[in-house]
Amino acid sequence: MTRSDPPDETEKMRADCLNAWFGELHALKDITLPVIENKVTAVIGPSGCGKSTFVRCLNRMHEVTDGARTSGDVLLDNRSIFRADVDPVSVRQRVGMIFQRPNPFPAMTVRENVVAGLRLSGADVRDVDSVAEDALRQVSLWVELKERLDAPVERLSVEQQQRLCIARCLALQPEVVVMDEPCALLDPIATSRIEEIIHGLRDRYTIVIVTHSMQQAARVSDYTAFFYLGELVEYDDADVIFTKPADSRTEDYITGRFG
Repeated sequence: MTRSDPPDETEKMRADCLNAWFGELHALKDITLPVIENKVTAVIGPSGCGKSTFVRCLNRMHEVTDGARTSGDVLLDNRSIFRADVDPVSVRQRVGMIFQRPNPFPAMTVRENVVAGLRLSGADVRDVDSVAEDALRQVSLWVELKERLDAPVERLSVEQQQRLCIARCLALQPEVVVMDEPCALLDPIATSRIEEIIHGLRDRYTIVIVTHSMQQAARVSDYTAFFYLGELVEYDDADVIFTKPADSRTEDYITGRFG
């Protein structure tokens, strides 16, 4: 594995010799990878290489799958998220996750969806409208939906539903936002909107994005990690990965020779 640790940057998270299994399947093999604060880290690689498993380990979602287990560690602000005294729910509040398929809560209004996570967490939401407005503004939905806050989410487009799910995540005020192929179901125009949102969020959040699109990874990321067969092959500044990768497998993948 080729890796260049970013100099003079603050690590928000770090995977340290992280391994993950599904039953007997060894999905991640000794992954050591920093996640830099207030930067965007893209995780790329062919299908089945461990990208989604990796990001699910960052907020302890991997462990909810039957037969799943891990070894090694993941640090958040230099503290293990696997410590016995750490509540997985608190980890998932600090490390929010966006999936490739929008999953708004059905039979709820736009407003109810935005604050649903807060209410499920037991938080005392005194000013629901203020929380909803701030979160919707961060995903550029406020102008579109401010007159439709009481409308059912089923009336929204797929792209609006995805932005709404991001807003719901942001309402919890996470420190890290993990996105697992958030544009997989979107057209190019909708994808561009999501990418603009990612650029706008990096000042407030640390972001990790899984993507199959090399163009998207190059556009949005500060750092890029290439996974292959469960291993981290190369990690570096995004410009380095996409212009002069150190490993021939990385070059073969980003130039379309396989994957």
